[in-house]
Amino acid sequence: MKPFEYTRLSKDDLATGTIPIDSTFLAGGTNLVDLMKYGVEEPNSIADVGELPYNQIEESASGLMLGALVTNADTAYHPTVKNKYPLLNKAILSAASAQLRNRATNGGNLLQRTRCYYFYDTAMPCNKREPGSGCAAVNGFNRIHAILGTSASCIATHPSDMCVALAALEAKVHVLRKGDSLVIPFDQLHRLPGNQPEKDHNLLPGDLITHIELPEEGFSGNFEYLKIRDRESYAFALVSVAACLKLSEGRIEDIRVALGGVAHKPWKLKEVEQEYIGKAASPELFQSLAEKLTRGAQGFGTNDFKIPLVKRAIVRALTNALNPA
Repeated sequence: MKPFEYTRLSKDDLATGTIPIDSTFLAGGTNLVDLMKYGVEEPNSIADVGELPYNQIEESASGLMLGALVTNADTAYHPTVKNKYPLLNKAILSAASAQLRNRATNGGNLLQRTRCYYFYDTAMPCNKREPGSGCAAVNGFNRIHAILGTSASCIATHPSDMCVALAALEAKVHVLRKGDSLVIPFDQLHRLPGNQPEKDHNLLPGDLITHIELPEEGFSGNFEYLKIRDRESYAFALVSVAACLKLSEGRIEDIRVALGGVAHKPWKLKEVEQEYIGKAASPELFQSLAEKLTRGAQGFGTNDFKIPLVKRAIVRALTNALNPA
């Protein structure tokens, strides 16, 4: 591991606005430390944010504020999350292991890097790790890779389960930027790869996530988080679906579908969802939505199976949400 300079930020640093823009932020470290051990990331300076005052979950006028430094486990088991936002509870508890959830933070979960084999293997070309070097996954072993929103530069996926649920709930991300606070709609946080796959998100250097804001509507009555993976636990999603429904006499008042394991960011198309408002909910309708939501999907050989799989998963998740157990 390359030597680095370590500092621990405090409340005083927030008050004086001395948040370093040239440092890599460290919270739980469950992803960053791995990347450093593999030589994928070699920061010159690390700023530990663990003592900053963003470790609470609080009610707000518009919903619920999740501190960026609250652990995934504490978030999942918080009474309000369990009762009002059970989709988020289920998504978090499907991720990683209990030990990792006890350490990983909410802010870090949003910013974790892809689990692409070639990204982690520094002997292989990877445009995310070394722009312009090429994408070994396109013609390589790409079973876990993306089928939507890809580019010639990158077919990696975003690995988070939590983010898929947050996308479906249409959360907002609160960010501290040069002493000022700003709010980013969740669908604007992450990026598709385009010709700059090294950029996972739209944050600027020095931007610090402080909170995640959940809206008032939690879809606690009709929801499902379906995760399809190679083994029951401690495995990333081949395909995941966060599905939410709000119904009135069998007709759809609101519908949300976000997909994981299929794109560089959680995949959600608001314009497709809007087409189904007012229609009678049924498996046949959900099949139509699945076709539109995955239009343009492209496999790269060993991940071709994801295209029919994700369509079936969408129908199943929405059907489960329609008829909760």
